[in-house]
Amino acid sequence: MLRYELLHPGLVAALAAAGHGSRVLLADANYPHSTGARLGAARVHLNLRPGLLTVDQVLEVLLDAVPVESAAVMVPGGVAGDVVAAGEEIPAHTGYRELLGGDVGWQELDRFAFYDAARSDDVALLVATGDQRVYANLLLTLGVRTPAT
Repeated sequence: MLRYELLHPGLVAALAAAGHGSRVLLADANYPHSTGARLGAARVHLNLRPGLLTVDQVLEVLLDAVPVESAAVMVPGGVAGDVVAAGEEIPAHTGYRELLGGDVGWQELDRFAFYDAARSDDVALLVATGDQRVYANLLLTLGVRTPAT
């Protein structure tokens, strides 16, 4: 029996197999879950229904289990017909910054640069959520667990 909040066997196994510098993609419901991460990345589907679970809910539990060094988010890149204008505040990102705190590096990538980063060789895990917010994808880089933590 685990003593912390993360109980999902697939998530625990994938995180245990990852190490410093590995990346974890928390993907919203609009993200291409089957093709949007490298083929060998573990995939955990927590998208039970629209809105359940959200990226924030998964992030909150993951932060209890792993150290996070940096985070990248997807932002509009000037694509015609985009639902969010370039430079417009994205509500999901505000919540992520609050949960991550000020010590975690932050990067904003346009949609196609984000897709490229999510398909890189260091992506160990994709977690599919039911989050319906636009641009709610979050790419975490795992940090180092120091002897005191």
